[in-house]
Amino acid sequence: MSQPATIGDPEKGTIAHVEIVAPSPPDSLSEKTGGKPLSTSVSVTLLPALSTSQTTKPKPPRKRASRWVRFQLWFNTYRKFFTVVVSVNFVGLLLAILNVWHYPRKYTGALVLGNLLTAILMRNELFGRLLYLLVNKLFAKWTPLWFRLGCTSALQHLGGIHSGCAASGFAWLIFRVTLIFINHKNNHDAVLVTGVVTNLAVAISICSAFPWVRNTHHNVFERHHRFIGWVGLLSTWIFVVLGDSYDLETHSWNPNGITILHQQDFWFCFGMTIFILIPWFTVREVKVDIEVPSPKVAIVRFERGMQQGLLARISRSSVMEYHAFGIISEGTHAKYHYLICGVQGDFTRGLVLDPPTHLWTRQLKFAGVSNTSTLYHRGIRVCTGTGIGAALSTCLQSPDWYLIWIGSEQEKTFGPTISGLIRRHIGPERMTLWDSKQRGGRPDVMRLVREVYASWRAEVVFITSNFQGNQELMEGCKEAGIPAFGTLWDF
Repeated sequence: MSQPATIGDPEKGTIAHVEIVAPSPPDSLSEKTGGKPLSTSVSVTLLPALSTSQTTKPKPPRKRASRWVRFQLWFNTYRKFFTVVVSVNFVGLLLAILNVWHYPRKYTGALVLGNLLTAILMRNELFGRLLYLLVNKLFAKWTPLWFRLGCTSALQHLGGIHSGCAASGFAWLIFRVTLIFINHKNNHDAVLVTGVVTNLAVAISICSAFPWVRNTHHNVFERHHRFIGWVGLLSTWIFVVLGDSYDLETHSWNPNGITILHQQDFWFCFGMTIFILIPWFTVREVKVDIEVPSPKVAIVRFERGMQQGLLARISRSSVMEYHAFGIISEGTHAKYHYLICGVQGDFTRGLVLDPPTHLWTRQLKFAGVSNTSTLYHRGIRVCTGTGIGAALSTCLQSPDWYLIWIGSEQEKTFGPTISGLIRRHIGPERMTLWDSKQRGGRPDVMRLVREVYASWRAEVVFITSNFQGNQELMEGCKEAGIPAFGTLWDF
């Protein structure tokens, strides 16, 4: 017999005893045992409720993982992509500087804009959705686990290519402008000026995207990365057209459209413009209903259902202050989808104190790591607090995913809408809801993950938590040999 485990009841917000029942194994396993299930229930031992005296004692410092484990997590696929891209470009740049490789000296613009175009593609919603769609359709479940894990890691860390190509494009741009200044007698002043302006715009755009700027000063990042980036695109167009129109031999202008159309840099610049504009063509002001179950959270409801694993950007303005949130939906057939907006800054606080009736959003949503959940036979979705917003859809839409949600008074904080979705679609046999306030503290999350991973026969764990919680779980899973993907702070 399995032992009853104590968890928070998602319906009443109270503590209830339920039995953690393992689902019947896949048909293939049943066939191997003569049609008899391997087991009907599995004991999942959770930590007992903590007494008052226990909760008042200071928690001992958590033992950190080994340096090798921490290095592996630090040197993730993002940094591997960045290192490879920058290294290849650096070698090419060095060969060009030494005049060993002659192509970049003649066609520097193609290397500048080729890198910048690739950087833009990696952050484009349409291109990203296409990549996720191809991987999910072509490689789901039948390919080796190591290959599917590699696909998820590559898709999650496309930002490494974005950053690497942006930095490399900037380096090639400096090289390009330096060559123009060296041969300034043969170039027109207008070409020199637009080259310098383009350099400055790209430099400011890159600097504003540094992690400490983006994560602590979101509005500063957005204003400079977006609007200065647009200035950089405009100056790039002028730089390209002027550079391709000025004849260095005759020192005269030759604005021949046919000649310009035959240049590589023109088409790279054209591609950059198209991929920057595509998401903005989908911006719409839409009607919303906002539920405020507590001062900590706003639940924003939109019409139409969504597939799992998507995120939405919303704003009160058509061009400013867009914020991304995970989408909760019962599926594409559903009437509504929801965003959980936890109060963290002025924007989310405004949703609670002054709920709007309409918000601006991009109808073209972008995919997150959860979108690759279809690659796996079974998985575990771990989240804390408002992280349920990015995690819940996967568990609502797939019976093969187990939900672990750790929070404080979830029913009271997040209201009946979220609790109702959980109650209707996720049975007690595939979820553990931990109310840390009623239980007297947080559980041993890593122990819980290990036990559910074994009993659920999971292939992967997806984690959405704060920095400390994410770090703790990622280190624990790495040491335990459990494939896991956590929240990113790589941008």
